[in-house]
Amino acid sequence: MNPQHLAAFATIIRAGSISKAAIQLGCGKSLLSRQLAKLEEDLGARLIQRSTRRLTLTEIGEQVLHEAQRIDTALANIEQMAGQHQQEVKGRLRVTCPMPAVGRLVPVMMEFCQRYPQIDFALQVEDRLVDLIADQIDVAIRVAHLDDSSLIARKLVDSQRILCAAPGYLAKAGNPVVAENLAQHACLLYINAGRVNDEWTLLKNGEMKKVRVSGHFQSNNGIALVTAACSGAGILLIDRLIVSKHLKSGELVPVLDNYQLPSGSPVYAVYPARDWLALKTATFVAFLQERLFTGV
Repeated sequence: MNPQHLAAFATIIRAGSISKAAIQLGCGKSLLSRQLAKLEEDLGARLIQRSTRRLTLTEIGEQVLHEAQRIDTALANIEQMAGQHQQEVKGRLRVTCPMPAVGRLVPVMMEFCQRYPQIDFALQVEDRLVDLIADQIDVAIRVAHLDDSSLIARKLVDSQRILCAAPGYLAKAGNPVVAENLAQHACLLYINAGRVNDEWTLLKNGEMKKVRVSGHFQSNNGIALVTAACSGAGILLIDRLIVSKHLKSGELVPVLDNYQLPSGSPVYAVYPARDWLALKTATFVAFLQERLFTGV
């Protein structure tokens, strides 16, 4: 029995179809079909019930899958060990990040490619939490306080928050001088699960100020709020890393920067726990720690 056929079987089930598995493995659909048929022939049992819509495991197929996944993991570990031994940073890195991080992440990825020409990237942009194992992700950028899990997390930065607005808005509505002035301004509000963040906390000289704010635009998406701010719709409270390029270009300017604000969400590089971490992954995470959020 060929162990590669077992690994191919595990990939087919994980992908949900032979076609998707062939794309992931970079081989032809017909080759995978032949490998699956040969495995079933060797075992003398049907592993998958096929239909036009889905693949369903037979009883013995479920048992074989459990063992096949162990073989798949072993093969991946052997490949990583070999790569570590070769001491070459090469291969494909599958990365995922939320939309707000794209503007900072992509230039760093391109810089990494220049330093290591044998690397290529597959970037998946998702605001949802991606299953790193199921989606075969090497590194995920997550902007959040993380729950305990089997994943390994390396903190990249504690993001600072900022109040900002477009120069055009401030020219029209005036620049707030003290925290209480925010109550008279149009503010852009983040909403999550039906709850609106309309109480902003500011700190000055050890004194905390809580200001109830309002405005004509709410969203659960940071990019939408930034776009509204750049169009002159009002004052925005947001993580600095999301608007760093807009601050640099002058599209947005700081407001009440003599006040302190609570820290935003920490930013992590997250990857699956493995006995052997591929050199390409370890090198990329170290590069992110060095380069991704410098100057935030």
